[in-house]
Amino acid sequence: MSLLLDENLSPRLIGRLSSLFPGMIHVRDLGLKQASDEVIWEWAGRKSFTIVTTDADFVDLRYA
Repeated sequence: MSLLLDENLSPRLIGRLSSLFPGMIHVRDLGLKQASDEVIWEWAGRKSFTIVTTDADFVDLRYA
């Protein structure tokens, strides 16, 4: 499973969880640090990544 960590989560989680989720990446590593939720959503969809976030706004995008 490929996971995309949103900006509101620490990029240090990648080092701690990489053995469990080797495909994990943080938005800052993609140049999406201050990108809108819509841009992140589109990128994740195109690349088949699951977004990991604490931002409730992504739930709204799911049903838009």
